[in-house]
This record gives sequence, C-alpha cells and structure tokens, in this order.
Amino acid sequence: MKQFYILLFAFALMSCNWDTSKKIPHGWYLGELKVNDQETLPFNFEVTSAKALKIFNADEVILVDDIVYKNDSVYIKLPVFEGHLIVKLVQDGMVGRFINETFGTKMPFKAVYNSKERFEVKELAKTDISGNWEVVFNIDSEKNQYLGKGVFEQKKQRVTGTFQTTTGDYRYLEGAVNGNQLKMSTFDGSRAYLFVATVTDSTMNGTFYSGNDWSERFEAQRNEAFELTNADTLTFLKEGYDRLEFSFPKTDGTLVSLNDKQFKDKVVVVQIMGTWCPNCLDETKYFSEFITNNSEKDVEFVALAFEYAKTESKAFESITELKNRLGIKYPILLAQFGAADKDMAQQKLPMLNQILSYPTTIILDKTGKVRKIHTGFNGPATGQAYIDFKTEFERFIDQLLAE
Repeated sequence: MKQFYILLFAFALMSCNWDTSKKIPHGWYLGELKVNDQETLPFNFEVTSAKALKIFNADEVILVDDIVYKNDSVYIKLPVFEGHLIVKLVQDGMVGRFINETFGTKMPFKAVYNSKERFEVKELAKTDISGNWEVVFNIDSEKNQYLGKGVFEQKKQRVTGTFQTTTGDYRYLEGAVNGNQLKMSTFDGSRAYLFVATVTDSTMNGTFYSGNDWSERFEAQRNEAFELTNADTLTFLKEGYDRLEFSFPKTDGTLVSLNDKQFKDKVVVVQIMGTWCPNCLDETKYFSEFITNNSEKDVEFVALAFEYAKTESKAFESITELKNRLGIKYPILLAQFGAADKDMAQQKLPMLNQILSYPTTIILDKTGKVRKIHTGFNGPATGQAYIDFKTEFERFIDQLLAE
C-alpha cells in the first residue's frame, strides 16, 4: 500500500509539472504586443513544429527552437536574448505575456491563428515614402533631441526599412501606409519597437514606442542628401594616449589583455558590446563571417561585454549562450556586470573620451596603436549603409595589414 501511495504521489507531481495534451498548432500567426490602450505592436510568426517557430521582420527570419510545455502554459524562449513569451493556448490562437527581465519589460500578448496581415489597411496609400528622410527624435525635449535618418522602400502600401542614428539602427522595420497613416514595427526578443506617424509627400509627424513603458515624438522631412555625423569621429582617445589597455576575464576565469601573445604583431579589432544588444548581435554576426572568410589574415578580434546580468555567473552564462548560438571563435571578455551604463563603461576604459553606443569598435594596428574608433553599427536592415560599412572596414583592415 505504501508503494501505491508513493507511485500515486509521483504521478500527481508529474501531472502538475507537464501537460502534453495540447501543442501549438502549425501554421501562420499574427502576434500582438499591447503598447497602451490605443496601440498594439504586431509581428508575424510561423509555427513549424511543436517546439519551433520563426519570427519574421521584413527580410529578417529569427528561428526560435526553445519551447517548453508546462502545466497549461507554453514557455517560448527567444534566442540569444533574455526575452521570453509565456502563453496559454486558446481557441484560434494564444494569450499571455512577453517578459524581458533585463529591461523590466512585461507586455500583454496575444496571437491569432491563420492571420498574416501585420497592419490593417483600409485605404490606398496617399503618398509613397520611399527614399531618405532627415529625422529629429524626442522633439519635446530640446536638451535630449537627437538626429536620425529614415531609409524606406514602399511597394503599394507595404513599407520596409529602418531608422539610423549615430549610435545604431532600429533594425528591420515592416509596416504599411494606410491613407496618410504610417505604422511600422519590429520584434526580435530583446526590443519591441513601434513607429506611428502621419505622413505627406515631404513630412512625417509621429511617435516612437519602445516596449510599453517608453515613447517619444519625432518629426521628419524628406531629404535625399542628408547624412548623419561621421561615426568615426564621435569617440576618441584622450590627449596623451595612443593605446588601449584592459585586463578582463574569459568565461574560464583567465584574464586577457592586449599584451598577450595572441595579439602580438597583429591587427586587432576590439568590440565593446553586450549580449543583450541587437545591434551588437548584427555586428557580431558580421565579424564572425569576416573571420571565416579571412582566416589566413593576421587579424585578431576580442569583445568586451558590458552586461545587465546581476551576477557574474549569470553574465558568463549569457556570454556562453551567445558564443554557442553563433559559433563565435573570438574571445568575449566580461568587462562589467550588474549594469551597462555607458558612463560606468567609460570608467573601465578611461583612455576614451566617452562611450556613446553599444557596439563601439576600436581598431589597432600591428604595433598596438589605436587607429580608428567607430561608434554604433549600421546593420543589414540599413541596406547600402551596411554594404558601405563592410567595404570600408575590410579596406581599412587590409591597409593596416600592408603596413
């Protein structure tokens, strides 16, 4: 009898922790994150198996392969980043929350099965916004205004593109023009961005939402000749310095510095980044591609991670996950955990005048002298700007190698 009760208890415990009776139906879904009482942020995804789905933002495809069923809930862990969806399956879809503990984000979520239209379109577009736009963000704060460049392509009502700033881009945006109303969104598991604007042939007036706890107004005017400040001039070495110095640990605890043998007589690329940062992810993918295609060249890469994780062990877990997920071959050192404040980061590298952005890339010649510091990163969503960055980066590396 005692054994019976032990088995009964074990069965009950298993039943409380795992329910395999319902799996997510395969097919297309329209996901919606609730921004506020008036606005929702839509994104498209396709469930391809009980434990895998793909998120789509314009040309971007994000594979999600960490899906766990527990009790009556489904836990969907987004790759690389800390964000996850906790949902319950309901008639014709699912309901739940998107949570990103790093940024304190908790957004109501729902998804509708067999639906693909990202934004409802009831009117023909009254204008075509294709081209370049000069943008002023945060227009209500004279002190904190900053410039951006909008780059868009419109086909009938569908719009793709992004906003660039001096510190990076807002990644793959996708949306539509409904009459004179523009809406664009993106969701990647870290950031949830929504842009809403009234547009004419030459102007935009709108609001930029990040998650459900932050927003700012922006204005834009069409300007094909507009360019942002040169990203190679924003961060520089303070007077009296010509070298970079640091000593930070790898995941195994080994301290790494630029005096180590692996960097001697090499061109060195130092990447200031964070595992939580989407633009850093884009840059890391490019650097990994560059290493694969140029393995014979005397170039070494090293990343300095500034992490939001509250503990050192958690920060190293995030670094390890990123390295494993992308197959990164160069070392990622833990420079800071508990916060990614840029002023605090600059204190770790006091020879720099400032750190404006994650990522920031520092290129050293074969003697160890700093030759270029590039703020931010124009990712693949920026189109020609991304191509231009890669061309200039590879040209400059070859120039240093030839010296």
